[in-house]
Amino acid sequence: MTDPEMTAERGRQADVWPLIRTERAALASDLAELTEEQWATPSLCAGLTVREVLAHLTAGASLNSVRWFAGVIRCRFDFDKQVAVRLAEQLGAAPTETLARFRHIVPSTSKPPLPVIAMLGETLVHGEDIRRPLGIRRDHPIDVVTRVAEYYRGSDMVVVAKKRIAGLRLAATDGPFTTGSGPVVSGPTMALVMAMTGRATYCDDLEGDGVELLRGRSGTA
Repeated sequence: MTDPEMTAERGRQADVWPLIRTERAALASDLAELTEEQWATPSLCAGLTVREVLAHLTAGASLNSVRWFAGVIRCRFDFDKQVAVRLAEQLGAAPTETLARFRHIVPSTSKPPLPVIAMLGETLVHGEDIRRPLGIRRDHPIDVVTRVAEYYRGSDMVVVAKKRIAGLRLAATDGPFTTGSGPVVSGPTMALVMAMTGRATYCDDLEGDGVELLRGRSGTA
């Protein structure tokens, strides 16, 4: 017999892939005319340039569970090394090649052993890691950003978020997202997502008694 819960979960996962493709395509379009200097701009992802973050996104969309685990074994379970190795594989010889490789994976449904919603979160967050330093703005669909916020509020997988917002009440001013109790942090849903995932600069877009506490937790594991 078919398990109704498993069927529903597969449906939810299938529903997320079109959102991921849309976000990838939008990012590729935003980066189409970058100069060499812009490609070398430091991103919001510590220690990585704009170009390197894009290569990281390509790497994540180029791995299935088997390839991911094989890489982990090869790197002796050093997960940071695994990320660095996969990034280098996708960087290419020049920014044009980095972008071409990313465009190639726009429709990909390959992923490491993560929930599909985590892949959407990675795409949104790393997209903003790239856009913000370049002064590029994207108005993300509020329902998409809300789904990502709902995921991060209950997860410390890949990136610490649940622990970071403990004891705070987050409330979106542009959508339905709310969570937690305690000192308030309010603002745009995308800014809440970025602050939840440790991007301190987005705390400048937020208001409330809990903002400085959240800012102080940015960059911590």
